[in-house]
Amino acid sequence: MTAPPPDPDSGADDAPAEEARRARDPQRTRSEILDVATGEFSANGFAGARVDEIAAKTRTTKRMIYYYFGSKQGLYLAVLERAYATIRSLEQQVDVEHLDPVAAIRQLSELTFDHHESHPDFIRLVGIENIHEAKHLAESEVLPGLSQPAVSVIGRILDRGRAEDIFRDDVDALDVHMMISAFCVFRIANRYTFNTVFGRDLLDSRLRGHYRTMLGDMVVEYLTSR
Repeated sequence: MTAPPPDPDSGADDAPAEEARRARDPQRTRSEILDVATGEFSANGFAGARVDEIAAKTRTTKRMIYYYFGSKQGLYLAVLERAYATIRSLEQQVDVEHLDPVAAIRQLSELTFDHHESHPDFIRLVGIENIHEAKHLAESEVLPGLSQPAVSVIGRILDRGRAEDIFRDDVDALDVHMMISAFCVFRIANRYTFNTVFGRDLLDSRLRGHYRTMLGDMVVEYLTSR
């Protein structure tokens, strides 16, 4: 990618050396912008997040951000796509071929549990995009590639479980994905309201192992019940 053209109205001349450095390393610059934008959008929503603030925190310019992402909406969509791509990449690491089906589905469940706990911004972004009825995500050209891997991994685990007469044969891979996601998302998204109403912090470190095992037990019990 070539450096963006100069723009006398952008204020870029105040920091030409910094922008020149970033132009020489576009992948790093893009990644840094996405890191900061993820925090801004997850904290303030699409409408509340300001590109000027993202530019200031990345020590770049609004002009350069638009050069990489086209618009505020383009930046927001790139943030969403990267967030989904991260969890999809992790799911592909489950050793479906060598683990027995029960161990494989537990590993996938626990992987999702760990990811969602360590990426609360992802949960907030998903919630924000649901408020917008997924209108931004629906415009993604890579959306099919973001959804298929999760279902594919679960489908392969289910196929092996059925072949070995361990799992029931009326199970839908997408239902299993929803089941795992529902537990993991609820724990993060509803932490504060749940604690206020019931007096229990779902992210209490003393309960972490209990909930992680509980998720695996729940999924395995559903898949093996007759």
